[in-house]
Amino acid sequence: MTSTATRGAPAAPRRPRPGTARRHALPYLLLAPALITFAVFKAYPILDSLRISFTTGAGSASHGAGWSNYRRMLHDPLFWTALRNTGEILAVQVPLMLGLALLLALGINSALVRMRAVWRLGVFMPAVTGLVATGVMFSFLLNTDQGALNWVLHSIGLPKVDWLGQPFWARIAVVLVLTWHYTGYNAVIYLAGLQGIPRDLHEAAMVDGAGPLRRFWSVTLPSLRPILLFTVVLSTIGTLQLFDEPYVLTQGGPDNATLTVSMYLYQNAFHYFDFGYASAIAYGLTVLVVLLGAAQMRLMGERE
Repeated sequence: MTSTATRGAPAAPRRPRPGTARRHALPYLLLAPALITFAVFKAYPILDSLRISFTTGAGSASHGAGWSNYRRMLHDPLFWTALRNTGEILAVQVPLMLGLALLLALGINSALVRMRAVWRLGVFMPAVTGLVATGVMFSFLLNTDQGALNWVLHSIGLPKVDWLGQPFWARIAVVLVLTWHYTGYNAVIYLAGLQGIPRDLHEAAMVDGAGPLRRFWSVTLPSLRPILLFTVVLSTIGTLQLFDEPYVLTQGGPDNATLTVSMYLYQNAFHYFDFGYASAIAYGLTVLVVLLGAAQMRLMGERE
């Protein structure tokens, strides 16, 4: 009788072990420095810049301006010039760079290639070069009178090119610099993707009689689809934010031919101290990046 009553009685609540609360709090304490740093140096400036985009004036003289900065942006011909320049560079540079990167990755992944680690290091080295250093180096290489590239053209009987003084060639120069700097980075990403494709898929395709080109279109490209999407989105975002290379090479010239949206933002913020309009441009660029990224993910993403 006593044992039955004892078994039917509700169990006494367990007391938390000593130190349990401290153990649960430890991960949050470890995360706190990173979260505080992010909040102070990232989240707060981002949110405050949104507030600034609705103001005009600088410092204590700033006052609310409503949507006037955004209306000004939509009717600013120089903003549209910068956006057109950025779009033209993007349309040429990103497909060229990613195409070359894929070719490099396919070549390094070939069974005929020896010392792959050395080749990987060689193609990746430009990516670790500082952007400003890259711009300075190419400003010497592309110099009209003493540049190495014009020396090569002259030695084979071709006329010299004013790479940094003519609008068309200045854009080409920016595309060359970007392609040189980032192709190896993307090639290494593609190489990792190629090495992750099961050999069974290629062997099954070979048994079915598929040649190299057919295997590339039917096996390699579909398997690389997520990585292709990743590199396309990241490259698009990076090019839309283009600043360092044209700033060092041409300062946005000649005749605003290489002026990008980020450079125009910088000019308004730190040359004219029009922080309200610069913040509006920043958020306009953010919306454009989000829309393009979403469109690319919808077009290239996995179909259910």
